[in-house]
Amino acid sequence: MSQTKIKIENIYKIFGHSPKKVIPMLEKGMTKDEILDKTGNTVGVNNTSFEVMEGETFVVMGLSGSGKSTLIRCLNRLINPTSGQITVDGEEIVGASKENLRHMRRKKMSMVFQHFALFPHRTVCSNVEYGLEVQNVDKETRRKMAYEKLELVGLKGYEESYPDELSGGMQQRVGLARSLANDPDILLMDEAFSALDPLIKKDMQDQLLELQEDLQKTIVFITHDLDEALKLGDRIAIMKDGKIVQIGTGEEILTNPANSYVKDFVENVDRTKVITADTILRKPLEKALPSEAAKVVLRRMRKNDMTVIPVTTKKKEFKGVITIDDIVAFVKEGNQDITKIVQNVETVEKDTSIYDMSVVAVDTEHPIAVVDNGRLMGFIDKVDLLSGIIGEVD
Repeated sequence: MSQTKIKIENIYKIFGHSPKKVIPMLEKGMTKDEILDKTGNTVGVNNTSFEVMEGETFVVMGLSGSGKSTLIRCLNRLINPTSGQITVDGEEIVGASKENLRHMRRKKMSMVFQHFALFPHRTVCSNVEYGLEVQNVDKETRRKMAYEKLELVGLKGYEESYPDELSGGMQQRVGLARSLANDPDILLMDEAFSALDPLIKKDMQDQLLELQEDLQKTIVFITHDLDEALKLGDRIAIMKDGKIVQIGTGEEILTNPANSYVKDFVENVDRTKVITADTILRKPLEKALPSEAAKVVLRRMRKNDMTVIPVTTKKKEFKGVITIDDIVAFVKEGNQDITKIVQNVETVEKDTSIYDMSVVAVDTEHPIAVVDNGRLMGFIDKVDLLSGIIGEVD
């Protein structure tokens, strides 16, 4: 089980004069706009708490002014919180000394910004080396590391080019390579792909997913794009007026929005590409073992008014299905070995999207079996698929 990597407890960030005097007003329920009118102070983050697990991609999203970029800058203290606690691997960040903070930024956390912030007079390799150079890493070691990270992000052969010779997407890859150069545990990514054209943005998202599968970094990713959040995030936090209004997986947020704000936020999302098989499956009323006699299985099917019964081993390994018509005819002929009438049906893994299942469902008359590493979890028919698409998910 993953351990907590980052823990945020009751973080406030108030911009303006006497910010700590604003906190009691927020605790009494005053809104962000009321605080601004009354005090002139701006609420950036309002009493926010959450945990990020080791190896997780945690996405924070919201509209402009929701506080998401302020929040991520509090994590490495580019912005100092007004109040609250932040710990990384159990080490306090808010009260850390300058020396400890500098060590944490160099060794434990790296940040990727929306704008590439590359040095135009340095080569691509030299840009990636920069953080290691500041740490006085010797030239041979840092160059080797830079070349490795550039190859990792798909820029092999461009090491000695200059930033103005690269496309926007390639420049962002340089920024990503630079953030990976010191092998940090944590990547903080603030609207990292927002400035890119749609096709390049998609390529960068795919690149990040591939990298994460291999590297298993802890990533906090900021975006205003819900589709991007759903694609990248293991969990998503939605912010409004400095507060987190819901945290959950993409499916949880789509199927059980916490309030009307979240419901409106996700209203136009293509559910077919997010909702997965394990959300809409139906568990079978009964199962049959390959060793059971046909008469026994037929009796069970009739008792439960089943037209199809799954056949599984004692370890729940899925073997196929038996239809009521086949088993009735089989028993009338005096046969008992049900393995002779087991039919194969279409199967999908539990994380298959409705969109992909719809393609499979077109050409099959039987329900689709949902499996997890070969073990049966349940079935999905065309009615279940339609319910998932229009939102009638329990």
